[in-house]
Amino acid sequence: MNGAALVAEPGNGLPETMRARSAPPRLALRIPDEAAQALGVSPDFFDEHVRHELRVVRRGRLIFVDVRELERWLDANAARVLE
Repeated sequence: MNGAALVAEPGNGLPETMRARSAPPRLALRIPDEAAQALGVSPDFFDEHVRHELRVVRRGRLIFVDVRELERWLDANAARVLE
């Protein structure tokens, strides 16, 4: 369902309160699974090669990384291809 809720179409039997709403933008991702998936790597690779370079938020057993922090890490680690 690509992040959208059920759509209430006229006559389909769903109440008005179930109209489609786009999901709010993600501010943070859980480490390691969601952050690794966002980068297209395995959680093990993420933990070994990326995690130690990121600022994270810890709350109880959960660890989050700000989406902007991942973007900052990508920019800082991007290499220019020389032809």
